[in-house]
Amino acid sequence: MSSLVGPDEDREAGKPEVPEDVQDAIRTLISWAGDDPTREGLLDTPKRVARAWKEYCVGYAEDPSIHLSRVFEEVGGYDEIVLLKDIPFQSHCEHHMAPIIGKAAIAYLPRDRVVGISKLARVLHGYARRLQIQERLTAELAACIDEHLKPRGVAVVIEASHACMTARGVRTPGVSMVTSQVMGAFREDDRSRKEVLSLMGY
Repeated sequence: MSSLVGPDEDREAGKPEVPEDVQDAIRTLISWAGDDPTREGLLDTPKRVARAWKEYCVGYAEDPSIHLSRVFEEVGGYDEIVLLKDIPFQSHCEHHMAPIIGKAAIAYLPRDRVVGISKLARVLHGYARRLQIQERLTAELAACIDEHLKPRGVAVVIEASHACMTARGVRTPGVSMVTSQVMGAFREDDRSRKEVLSLMGY
C-alpha cells in the first residue's frame, strides 16, 4: 500500500512548525558567517536550528516552582541537611548564546516539609533552559526553594564551563566558574555554612 504522505511531510510529522521569518533569520546568519544556505547540506538547517533553540529554551514555557508544589510532612522528625549534588545541567549564556555546561549542588535545611529529590533537579532545569547568566541562575534557584519550601536555610553552588570563554574570545579551555548563594541559617551561622559547603565538596 502506497503512503499518502510524501517523504518531506513524513519527515516533519510531529514536529513544530517553524515560521518562515525565523528560517530566514537563520539563513541570513549562515550567509553572514560565510556559507551558502542554499547548498544541499544546509537546506534543512534553518528548521533544525530553530527547533533546537525551542528545545534549549523550553524553560520559558514553564514555572519551575510548580515542581515544589507537592511536599511531604511525614519526615520522622528529620531536621538536618538535605543535599542533592553533582546535578548536570546545560544552559546558554544570554550574551553570546553559547553553551554553559556544568553541575549544581542544592541543599536546604527543612523546617517541617521536604520535597522529592528529583524535583530539585527539575527546578534547576526549568531555570537553566533559558538564556542565562550563571549568577542569576544561582540566585533564582535558591530564591525559588526558599520561597516555596520555607526551609531554615538554602544553599546553592553551581560550577560550570562557558563556551563563550573556552571556544571564542580569550579561548581558554579547562576553566570553570563557581557561584554560590546561601540563605537563612547557612548565611547567618558560620558553622552551618561550613558544614553544607564541605558536604558539597567546596
